Amino acid sequence: MNPSSSTKLAERQSSQIPPEQSSKNSSQIHPPGWVHFVAGGLGGMCGAIVTAPFDLVKTRLQSSTFHADRSQITRFTFPSSAMPTTTTVTTTGSSNRLLYHFIDTGKIIRDIHRLEGFRALFRGLGPTLVGAIPARAINFYVYGMGKEFYCNLITPTSDNSSTLVHILSAITAGIATSTATNPIWVVKTRLQLDVPSSNTPFPSAVRTGALAIDPPARPSIGSPILPTSSNLSKRLLSPLGNSLHCISKIYRQEGIPGFYRGLSASYLGVTEGTIQWTLYERFKRLGSHFIEDRDNRQEGTWSTKMVAAGAAKLIATGITYPHEVVRTRMRQKPPQPPAKSKYVGLVATFRVILAEEGLKAFYGGLSPHLLRVVPNAAVMYTVYEAALSISRSSFNP
Repeated sequence: MNPSSSTKLAERQSSQIPPEQSSKNSSQIHPPGWVHFVAGGLGGMCGAIVTAPFDLVKTRLQSSTFHADRSQITRFTFPSSAMPTTTTVTTTGSSNRLLYHFIDTGKIIRDIHRLEGFRALFRGLGPTLVGAIPARAINFYVYGMGKEFYCNLITPTSDNSSTLVHILSAITAGIATSTATNPIWVVKTRLQLDVPSSNTPFPSAVRTGALAIDPPARPSIGSPILPTSSNLSKRLLSPLGNSLHCISKIYRQEGIPGFYRGLSASYLGVTEGTIQWTLYERFKRLGSHFIEDRDNRQEGTWSTKMVAAGAAKLIATGITYPHEVVRTRMRQKPPQPPAKSKYVGLVATFRVILAEEGLKAFYGGLSPHLLRVVPNAAVMYTVYEAALSISRSSFNP
């Protein structure tokens, strides 16, 4: 074999790099920190906008202002001609209540849209975006950088796929995110709970906050179900009608500590993020092992990541959801003096809710929360992974 033939053969062999090896080399490239920051913020923004109505319903269901007494009887009207009557159902069982929550979440959203207006479905979206974008940006940035830091610290000779590395990175990211963004979530919660006193939290519910009850077909003038003109004026002139006014009001009445109400519950919620990140990394790795079709590997990879993100969020939320309810109660607007808030601390809030409302109160708003966070996580992590993939391609042409 002459030298020229040998050279051509070597070039041909070097150019034919197996796709899995190429992918491996690409995945091992660590993008700069700003990529994690931008990708996380973009994913958080997309998810927050799409799922804002579910977030509104979830927050109202979690609030004590809108929480049903456990002895409430809930009525459902079936609009079909086959069932024109009103069916009365006693919702004393936790499983029944959860099922009805899932069934009626869409109906609650419909009634809010009909009686409070389309914009009411996105009440609190402003501070949600202001909070979600930096929160996700910080979380993904700290997590991404944390994986590299803890990997070099704990297992410098291996990659950053260690479960311990994932756990430590997620804890660090959760603490940093909660501390930085808690004031924004306080404002968002206050805005979402700001409804006229003469109106029900869910227009179709008689201030039960648990299930949608059909309103009368033709409400009379001045009915508490529909806002009158005076009520509408109060809403437009409400001191919590916009984020800036809300911030000013909280600062005047509660001072700086008012913006950190519920922070201890937020720290407790770090466990959710830790479980979610750890499961996501594990599910993503397990899913990649089941991809057999190498010709369609890229498509399979993205679908695997979406399923991994949704499944991880579903499991993490189911385990840690009670802290969400406690956090919402602690962030509520305190009563007017001389009355004092019952929700003054993490442990005290747990005790008050358990004593007054029972164990099921810790799962108020779970169904709309799941309908929001599971697709939110799928979208957010997909956007994040896509940005990282584009970044790796740019840095490894």
